[in-house]
Amino acid sequence: MLNTETAYISRSLKKERGLWQNKIAKYVPDKFEHTLKEGFYRAFQLIFDKGTGVIEKTYDKEKKEQDYKIQEFAAELKNSRKSVKAFQKSAARSQAVNGVLSAAEGIGMGIFGMGIPDIPLFLGLLLKSIYEIALSYGFSYDSEEEQIFILKLIETALFDNERLEEGNTQLNRIIDGNEQLSVDREEQMRRTADALANEMLYLKFVQGLPVVGILGGASDLVYQRKISEYAQLKYKRRFFCKMKKTEESHFTYPG
Repeated sequence: MLNTETAYISRSLKKERGLWQNKIAKYVPDKFEHTLKEGFYRAFQLIFDKGTGVIEKTYDKEKKEQDYKIQEFAAELKNSRKSVKAFQKSAARSQAVNGVLSAAEGIGMGIFGMGIPDIPLFLGLLLKSIYEIALSYGFSYDSEEEQIFILKLIETALFDNERLEEGNTQLNRIIDGNEQLSVDREEQMRRTADALANEMLYLKFVQGLPVVGILGGASDLVYQRKISEYAQLKYKRRFFCKMKKTEESHFTYPG
């Protein structure tokens, strides 16, 4: 698990801004970044307050919860961490399907030059992927605390260099029980919306241009995969921590 995290962080080092981005930069209006930040923030608000039920209509939540219980029981019987592969496969299948949907959605919107209107759909598919990953590892996503964790996870996945390493360490401390989430949902929604807007500024601007917007729309798949991969790492770590606590609670010291 540690090696997988290290590999993820190594791949996520800051890359130089592309030549095309340098050329586009001078055409991006100053107010576009603010509009993008507000768009991501409002979309998070809408989904958390009213959209979770809509997202749940796209998969069988009850079946996923039942599948997890069966796999958990099998893992306890085998008493082997190799059995965790069943949870990973379940989460990976959901991630792959949602990646295809995200690509189709982003490119489809890009053809018609729709960048900002694409945001609720992009976030809806992203959260769908994270929700299904959470269920695959036996975690719910309904509480406000869990929503803050998901928002923090998304924000951290978009960091680079020192910020990524610091953010990843903090998330691990939270998962391991050595630190508490220190912000409320409102503040974390703002932080995550800002991170998404900063990272996708030029791509969303390009996506707003007819036909050529296909290039910007394809970025939805890139970021959906990147963030979902990171979500896999964090929920797997939470699962191992939960397993460890369960094993310790069942251990009886000789009297």
